[in-house]
Amino acid sequence: MGAITLGLICGLVFGITDAAIMLPMKFETGRKKAEAVSSAFVDRFMLGLLIPNVSFDIHPAVTGALLGLGLSVPSAIISRAYLPVIGIGVAGGVLIGFVTHAVI
Repeated sequence: MGAITLGLICGLVFGITDAAIMLPMKFETGRKKAEAVSSAFVDRFMLGLLIPNVSFDIHPAVTGALLGLGLSVPSAIISRAYLPVIGIGVAGGVLIGFVTHAVI
C-alpha cells in the first residue's frame, strides 16, 4: 500500500473517530457544535494524512508524536482544552506512526 493511500485511510479513521467523540458534547448552539465537530474532523484527517507521508529519518511513531503535538497545540489554545486535544493528537499520532511502520 502506498503512503498516500495509507494516509487517506488513517486520516478518515482518525477524523471520524475524533468527530464521533465530540458528538455527545454540549455546545451553546447547533452551529457552534457543527463548526467544532467539522474542525476536529479536518484537523485529525490532516494529521492522519501527513504522518505516513512525512519522513524525519526517525521511527514513524516519533514522527507521529511530533506532528500530533505540533498540529494539536493551535486547536488546544483556541479551545482551551489543552490535555484532551493534545493528548488525543499525540496518542493518535503515535498509533498512526506504528501503523505506518507496520504497513510501509
